[in-house]
Amino acid sequence: MSIAIALETSGRIGSIALVESGRVLVEEEFPHGLQHAAGIISILDRLTRGKNWTPRDIEEIYISTGPGSFTGLRVGITVAKTLAFSLGAKLVAVPSTEVLARNAPAGWQNSIIVLDAKRGQIFTARFANMNGEPTIVEPAHLDTLAEMLVRSPRPVHLIGEGIPYHRAAIPEDPQVIITDESTWRARAAVVAEIGSQLARADHFVDPQGLAPLYIRRPEAEEKWEQLHPS
Repeated sequence: MSIAIALETSGRIGSIALVESGRVLVEEEFPHGLQHAAGIISILDRLTRGKNWTPRDIEEIYISTGPGSFTGLRVGITVAKTLAFSLGAKLVAVPSTEVLARNAPAGWQNSIIVLDAKRGQIFTARFANMNGEPTIVEPAHLDTLAEMLVRSPRPVHLIGEGIPYHRAAIPEDPQVIITDESTWRARAAVVAEIGSQLARADHFVDPQGLAPLYIRRPEAEEKWEQLHPS
């Protein structure tokens, strides 16, 4: 029996899940405004106390690694690494695009993840339905929605919080399907599902080397380099 926690901080709404032997016991959401590790730790402390878990009971940590919110990812990764080091727990990195891909509705064939990257671009990935499981066709990268749609077979479902910012690129085509807004955010329960599968396959990562999958550096860093060229 494995006891684990799952963290999802890549989107506007974050969440934490407690997991036992691959089964989610409880999941709690928190707002994007929770931008400090201490806030997440306090929620985690309350949830684990509610299950009579001690910190030392936690054996595995599943963390959504991005792409997504720069601040959210930085905070989530910091919490996951700190807990892994302090508790001796094993760490599993879960790509946020794969978490979102599992939100596709029944019967889907192709899906595109749409996360706003500003400047008319998106953080995205493309998946195909292979026997009911999302299979990566294009891994996470920076692109435009228009170009992604050109390359994708039809029908294709669009999933992600970036959809409202890129509606101009979505054609009036019944084969391009915008999923329900309730599917646009990643959830810790799904991070737990994927994380448990990866853990059983022994796909753990070294906390020392774990970093968020930003794809592109934060805008503040890019502006700094423009103002201070080498």
